[in-house]
Amino acid sequence: MTADDALAALRAHAHPERAAQTRAYHKQTREVLGLSTVTIGELATEWRRALDQEALVALAQGLWATDIFEARICAGRLFVQARIRPDDYPAWACITGFVPDFDSWAIADMVAMGGQKRVVQDPARLDEVETWVASDHMWTRRAALVFTLPFTKSRHPNATEAAARARILGWCATLAPDRAWFIQKAIAWWLRELSKRDPEAVTAWLATHGETLKPFARKEAAKYLPR
Repeated sequence: MTADDALAALRAHAHPERAAQTRAYHKQTREVLGLSTVTIGELATEWRRALDQEALVALAQGLWATDIFEARICAGRLFVQARIRPDDYPAWACITGFVPDFDSWAIADMVAMGGQKRVVQDPARLDEVETWVASDHMWTRRAALVFTLPFTKSRHPNATEAAARARILGWCATLAPDRAWFIQKAIAWWLRELSKRDPEAVTAWLATHGETLKPFARKEAAKYLPR
């Protein structure tokens, strides 16, 4: 499976009317084919099951290089399996190589789905992700929080998960003065998800840092906290 083959398969499902709607909604200047997320997911799953990691990396990089909206989304969807054995470093290197090119939440979030799996597979990668917090690239700063959302999920975190939570809450505090809307939204997203399992931690964070957030982000972060 080459990138040209995959792109031909994507183009076979192109829908001009949906493409116009998607282009407007996502404010895209790149080419948009108009595929549904279901179709993209089905194709990515088919290729993920058929190819080994080396071939998946080559396919992902080829699709990414086209700069077509759905091709970049599909590239991100190629690495969403929970475990890649024996070593998922090539997939991780591919995913992180895409981060500096992020310029759209839809593409960034699809790539982050695979990134989340890879960080969970090897939490030591938080050392690398932490460097993104200081990036000049807003989308890279945002990725530090979106890639680490799985650490909000456990009701009974183990020692590694608990340490990760404390660490990422520190990143949220560092980023809270950042006025970029997408950063404020990402902080609120991270805190809101954590509040479903650990409301005490989020209450404490907001008590200390909440006034640093924009009002909409502070409200969203507290959405599920007890009144």
